[in-house]
Amino acid sequence: MSISQAMQIGISGLSANSSRVGNISNNIANANTDGYRRSFSQMVSSTTGEGPMSAGAGVRATGRADISTGGGLKSTGVGTDLGISGQGFFVVSRNPNETNAANYMLTRAGSFRPDENGNLVNAAGYYLAGNAYGEDGTLGAVDQNTFGDLQTVNVGNQTIQGQATTTMSIAANLPAQATGLEAGDPFVSSAEYYTPLGEAQRLQFSWKPGKDANTWEVTIADGEDDLGTIGIIFDGTKASPGTPSDYSLASVPGDRFVFDADTGIATLTMDDGAEPHEIKLSLGTPDSTDGITQFAGDFSGLSAEVDGTAAGSMVRSEITDSGDVYGIFDSGARKLLYSVPLATVTNPDGLSQADGNAFQLSSSSGPLELARAGESGAGAISAGALEGSNVEVAEELTDLIVAQRAYSSNAKIVTTSDQMLEETLSLKR
Repeated sequence: MSISQAMQIGISGLSANSSRVGNISNNIANANTDGYRRSFSQMVSSTTGEGPMSAGAGVRATGRADISTGGGLKSTGVGTDLGISGQGFFVVSRNPNETNAANYMLTRAGSFRPDENGNLVNAAGYYLAGNAYGEDGTLGAVDQNTFGDLQTVNVGNQTIQGQATTTMSIAANLPAQATGLEAGDPFVSSAEYYTPLGEAQRLQFSWKPGKDANTWEVTIADGEDDLGTIGIIFDGTKASPGTPSDYSLASVPGDRFVFDADTGIATLTMDDGAEPHEIKLSLGTPDSTDGITQFAGDFSGLSAEVDGTAAGSMVRSEITDSGDVYGIFDSGARKLLYSVPLATVTNPDGLSQADGNAFQLSSSSGPLELARAGESGAGAISAGALEGSNVEVAEELTDLIVAQRAYSSNAKIVTTSDQMLEETLSLKR
């Protein structure tokens, strides 16, 4: 090996360790960057020739990234901050509702905030992608191996359409000791229902104790209009104590009230929309405690199970550990908006690094699969938390010392070779 070859080997060592120091510096600089993955230089020896005649030609640095090792989660208290426990990446795009697959990337940096249009965007300017739920609360068929069915997650000013109430079941306990008296004051209660326009209205119930023991009359009213009055006889025997044993239709002022004594269900016709709509109101099955009862004690008030929803505007969003995004409306309703999938690949360490703490698919990463969080090997999503970097500063500083020593040693090779060349040149003098 010549002196000049020795100098070239020393120079290769300087170059390789310079690259190593560069990676270490980048790691230390990003030690507090959310979701950052450390990079490092793998030293690989170089040779010239083949077989027994091969000779060492120095060293070269090969860049690697430790993408598959996760960082720790830290709580932020912000509902749109998202961290991942386990494998997987958030899918993000350069632009809202991106149609070019080349502009989709993967990231673990989940510091998402709504922009002026309500689109969730992280600190690097990338938009969170998900699958939109339909009005029926289902996703339908989505392609889990491409970005084609993804949309930008939007939690802006959304409204929910009201749904008219069609069924209502009520329950209450009427005080048995109030019956059988000369004059009894009625107990008044009400229950809320929803019109076809999503407006909340109330039905009024006036429970009047009868002069005979275990008898009651209930008058059901819609505002100031009485719809109908039902007589109720409660069972006072040991067979079915406290349950309604018999219903009867006492009065019907108009044509908006029909009652089935065999089932305890009243059909109410409500004039509260463009067209009348019906509400099936169940007071309780005869000889059953699934509705109105009569036992000694206090009037329990009225509880009601009602379908339908009021119209409302979204006031906030919630994201579950499975990636479902719910809209919470001022009417109290909850609506499924999006499902945020996690992207998994066979070899995460083979992903190509991109600007903004993101990664792109490569031939080394393997095929893409979009999975629901917590399923198919994907981790769980933690709302209100961010994942830190996987950089260990103490380890990086130790590696920096080693790289510095290696750089100095290779520099010594260069200076020594230079001195030897100088001695060689002086032989002619």
